[in-house]
Amino acid sequence: MKLTKFVDELPIIQTLHPTEKSNHLTYYEVTMKEGWHKLHRDLPSTKLWGYNGQFPGPTIEVSEREMIHVKWMNHLPPKLMLPLDTSIHHLDQMPQTRTVTHVHGSVTKPDSDGYPEAWFTRGFQETGPDFSREVYEYPNNQRAATLWYHDHAMGITRLNVYAGLVGMYIIRGEEEKALQLPSGDYEIPLIICDRTLNPDGSLFYPSGPDEPIPGAPSPSIVPAYLGETILVNGKAWPYMDVEPRKYRFRLVNASNTRTYRISLNNDVPIYQIGSDGGLLRKSIPTRQFVIEPAERIDIVIDFSEYKGQVININNDLGEDADPDDQTNHIMQFKVYKPLKNKDISRIPKHLTHIPSLKQNSINTIRNLKLVGSEDKFGRPLLLLNNQLWHDPITEKPQLGDTEIWSIVNVTNFTHPIHLHLVQFQVLDRQPFDLEKYNEDGSIIYTDAPLSPAENEKSWKDTLAAPSAHVTRVIAKFEPFTGDYVWHCHILEHEDYDMMRPFTIVDKEEEETL
Repeated sequence: MKLTKFVDELPIIQTLHPTEKSNHLTYYEVTMKEGWHKLHRDLPSTKLWGYNGQFPGPTIEVSEREMIHVKWMNHLPPKLMLPLDTSIHHLDQMPQTRTVTHVHGSVTKPDSDGYPEAWFTRGFQETGPDFSREVYEYPNNQRAATLWYHDHAMGITRLNVYAGLVGMYIIRGEEEKALQLPSGDYEIPLIICDRTLNPDGSLFYPSGPDEPIPGAPSPSIVPAYLGETILVNGKAWPYMDVEPRKYRFRLVNASNTRTYRISLNNDVPIYQIGSDGGLLRKSIPTRQFVIEPAERIDIVIDFSEYKGQVININNDLGEDADPDDQTNHIMQFKVYKPLKNKDISRIPKHLTHIPSLKQNSINTIRNLKLVGSEDKFGRPLLLLNNQLWHDPITEKPQLGDTEIWSIVNVTNFTHPIHLHLVQFQVLDRQPFDLEKYNEDGSIIYTDAPLSPAENEKSWKDTLAAPSAHVTRVIAKFEPFTGDYVWHCHILEHEDYDMMRPFTIVDKEEEETL
């Protein structure tokens, strides 16, 4: 259905207040519960799930090295509101409503990371097989950065996130504060996602592929899903009144599948200052950037020369786009507000120093393939290194080791690959002949390695691994040992079955065994 754009004002997401706070610890309680939300002026309210009943959930703001505890409480109804395929991961033997929260980008111990099998049900009545807990610890002993939190329960992440279980998590630091970037009322979190809405306001999510597969389960998981409506901070195509001055926007792509190619109309410049792992080395002026699912982009827009104008955030759909596709816009700025006071904020050219991991001794080089196959019903099945989730763990970095992961994408589309715990650096991408690979399994390169884009020359936890390319990243596996995961962040892929565990082992303990 078509909705009128730019008629609802952008909501400003509330900041979560701690339940208790001392010099040594900040404690929060967050309740996952069902609620009703007005997503557009012309629609009835939509039933959604949310952290503290909000969509998106409240923003958690912390300082570098501030230890916080969060009690994640499941108060959700006993049944999912969206079609559930119980044929995967033995879901027919599990409760429907299971949750486990992952703070995406957080450096934390395994039992606070949101391991997919560490789920729990309403009131913590039932839990998964591995170290389920309600109170999670986040030491925040890492760089200031824009993170986000979302559900990560085994086999149903796509449904829980689509239902609304997302929120932003911001780590603040003194180095960033000293740069005099736009702040306060002029620093705005933007959580962008896509949803399809029925005329009665309810969420639509497909119960199977458009062309049913004979003999396949019903409902049946789909390999991807693009919603018809773009939501920002929980409103469909909102507008924001701004002053003629500089604003900072922290963007999270919280969509299940959709990648955005973002620009402003009238060729208004954008200054990117940060990525997944915090500040870039220097500000990057750009007219367009791409943000994959789960990536974060930190930007500054200077509206000082556009008083009285209207500026849209556009999403480039390409030359072959369907003319009825409304997702070519994201939101709108109206530079109508008077300047409240003099703008003394800055867009510094130089932002921070980022040491290169290439100077480290490389302990292991891993070649890991992104593979397409089919399950017994003939449905698409995307895999990492041709292995299922429950296959034995094959990636076992030793604590403190630096490794290079060469991600070989032999599928025909890009996958956003996310590693838990670590921030990595992108080394390069090198194209190869996919047709030749499909003939005989050989990797024949067709060009020299390509350096990462300027806005990738920083710390990352999620990156685009394009089709027919070997994408190399380098990471140091620290500071904790234990079980973590890496996966494609297209949530339909992650749920089935493009996710694998990896274990960081203590070398000294291993030697004594």
